[in-house]
Amino acid sequence: MTKVVYRITWPNGKIYVGMDLTGSIGYFGSVDHDLVAADFTPDERKDMMIRREILWASESATDQEVRAKEIQLIRACQSNDPSIGYNRFPKYRPSDKPADTN
Repeated sequence: MTKVVYRITWPNGKIYVGMDLTGSIGYFGSVDHDLVAADFTPDERKDMMIRREILWASESATDQEVRAKEIQLIRACQSNDPSIGYNRFPKYRPSDKPADTN
């Protein structure tokens, strides 16, 4: 069974990074539905498409290794920054943001 870490991209551009230990194609994570719902009007909710991308996959990783990779990718994608994504763990700190390279 393949274990994965994935990124969900919502129509508003915000993302959610999650993991699936079961290899299920239909699993879309445990995002806080109230956070997502607050960003969409009733009309917008009638017709929307989301994208699920596999960021990392392993046939041999332990559950603990998958969880660690998920946290690493949440930080790398900054999906715990409320302006970017819907992850609320690990808690976002502005000091986590990569330095501007310009």
